Amino acid sequence: MNSPNSSEPAKGVRPLSSVLKTLAVLDAMAEMRKSLRLVELARMLGAERATVYQRLVTLIEAGWVEQLEDGSFRLTMHAARLTNAALEQANLGVRIVPLMQQLVDATSETASLAVLDGPGARIVQRVESEGILRAELKVGAMLSFDNSASGQILAAYLPPDRLQRMIDSGIAAPAPELLERVRRDGYAVSGPRLEGILASAAPVFEASGRCIAALSLVGPKPRFDAEKTRPALCETAAKITQMLRGQS
Repeated sequence: MNSPNSSEPAKGVRPLSSVLKTLAVLDAMAEMRKSLRLVELARMLGAERATVYQRLVTLIEAGWVEQLEDGSFRLTMHAARLTNAALEQANLGVRIVPLMQQLVDATSETASLAVLDGPGARIVQRVESEGILRAELKVGAMLSFDNSASGQILAAYLPPDRLQRMIDSGIAAPAPELLERVRRDGYAVSGPRLEGILASAAPVFEASGRCIAALSLVGPKPRFDAEKTRPALCETAAKITQMLRGQS
C-alpha cells in the first residue's frame, strides 16, 4: 500500500462517502444562479432536509457557503479563488494568451475563453481586437447555455446525466438536435438573442478527453463572418488542446 506522500493513489482505498455527499451540495448550488432554500436543495439532492442542513453547516464552517437573512443559502467567493487556481493548474492561464492573440490578429475579431460555471458559461480570458466596432463582453460575464456559442459547446459535451439534472432544475438548454450537430461539427454559432453581435465557438479538451472550455470569436453582426473565421478558430482550439495534452 502506498504511503500518504506517494504520488500514486493507494489501491483499495475507498473515497469517503460523507465527503462526496457534502461536495454534491456544492455542485447543486453551483448549477443555479440564485440562492437556494433548504427545501429546494433537499429536493434537488433527493435527501432529507436535516441531512442536507448538516452538510450546509459543514460548508458554512469551512467558508464555502453562507446563509442570508431570508434563510436561503449561497456560495461564497471562496469558490472563485479555487476557480482561478484551477485555471492556472490546467494551463488555461497566461500560456494560452499568445495563441488567442494570434487568433485575433488573423481574424480581427475578439477572442474569449469560457468555462462551465453553474447555469451557464463564464468568460475567464479575453483578448480584444483593435477594431473600432467591438463586442463588449468582459471577463467574468455569464453566457447562457441555449443562446451563446460557448454555452452550446459546453452543454453539448456535458455528461448526459448532468445536463438532464440542469434541465430539470429549470435551466434553458439547446435542443437535442442542436447539441448533436455541435458535437458532430465541433463548432457552434450563437443564437438570435445576442442583439447586435454574433459569435462562434469551438471546444477545448484536456488530456482525459473532457471538454473544459470553449474558445470563441465575437464581433458586430454587420461585420462578423462565422464561416470565414471558422478554420482559424478551430485550429487555435486544437492547438490549445494539444498544449493541455502535453503535445506542444
